[in-house]
Amino acid sequence: MRIPLFSPLLILISCCWLTANEARIDSGNFASLQEAVDAIPKTGGVLQIPPGTYEISEPIRITTGDTRIVGAGTATHIVNKNVDGQPAFLIENPDFPDQVTPAKQRLWRVNVASIRVTGNEKSGAGIEARYIEELFVQGVTSSYHGGDGLRLYFCYEDPRICDCLFTYNKKCGVYIEGCHDIIVSANQFEENQDGVQCIDAFNLAMSGNNLDDHLGNGVVIENTYGSVIASNMIEECAGWAIVLDRDSYGITMSANVIAHEFTGGIDLRDAHGCAISANTFTIVKKVGIAVRSKSGSITISGNNFSDTWVGNDADGQPVQKRKNEPSTTEQNPNEAAGILLQDCVGVVISGNLFSRLSTEEIVQSGTCRKILLNGNGSFKDD
Repeated sequence: MRIPLFSPLLILISCCWLTANEARIDSGNFASLQEAVDAIPKTGGVLQIPPGTYEISEPIRITTGDTRIVGAGTATHIVNKNVDGQPAFLIENPDFPDQVTPAKQRLWRVNVASIRVTGNEKSGAGIEARYIEELFVQGVTSSYHGGDGLRLYFCYEDPRICDCLFTYNKKCGVYIEGCHDIIVSANQFEENQDGVQCIDAFNLAMSGNNLDDHLGNGVVIENTYGSVIASNMIEECAGWAIVLDRDSYGITMSANVIAHEFTGGIDLRDAHGCAISANTFTIVKKVGIAVRSKSGSITISGNNFSDTWVGNDADGQPVQKRKNEPSTTEQNPNEAAGILLQDCVGVVISGNLFSRLSTEEIVQSGTCRKILLNGNGSFKDD
């Protein structure tokens, strides 16, 4: 059957085709990245940024939901030259700048992917999102910012951060405040101030990340409920690997490798109803786990606290990786610490191994009550 030239079907197909093409934008066709972003329809769309280095002095403002901003990997490099503490990308409803966005007016489903973003000591965050629901940040490299690599402020519903690299930022690699049902997975963090901060939040699932060489702490969680920190590698933080504070509760920390921290492993400053299990604490300097006076109802089980001993030589002498290395032992001594209980109540310590520690296995400071020790093992010599 021959369809008339101006049939309703052809008109419908043409309209759909035009709408689809209008919603797919190439920034190379615009004078600036902001002009390209502003061309995204209110109903959303895809902005593709080709390879190249793009210098900016003002934030790129993303103001539409159902929007994807995608580059060509690290070949798409956004350089923030701003020196007034402004972010490279700012995602928020344009009707509520710097204000609380009412729930019904919040933007939904914004995705930033496959882009490199760098800044300077006086710039703000690499990417800052305010009151965005179902935010998805994937495959982003964010480095050298004066602020955080990524800053989420009350992005309440289901934010996801995956497969990213956050390095050399003056504040946090990722800062999360007022969010809910959060995924932070398969990212790398290197030499930020703190790796991750999660504040006033709910249900953080943090797994499969690598955090190394932070100038402060690896992970800081405050006033947060019902979370899991599992299967992460956290090494060589100047502070603590993990800190729980301000009435954090219902949190499990399991199957993490916590290695060579210069202050300590896990610091429960104000935490309740938490479990620490099956973690490896290797050459953690001063304290492996600290349970402070404001914390209680804590289970510590099945963890390994150890130095660098890897067995004995042919003469039966212990072989320790750091023992006979004069070029490294002064800076990286073969020290390993155990558990500190400080005026706390309600702690079960069971099934842990303490191997060749440089401190006592379990130290109690002040008045500790309702402490159950069961089935722990320790040795310093064969």
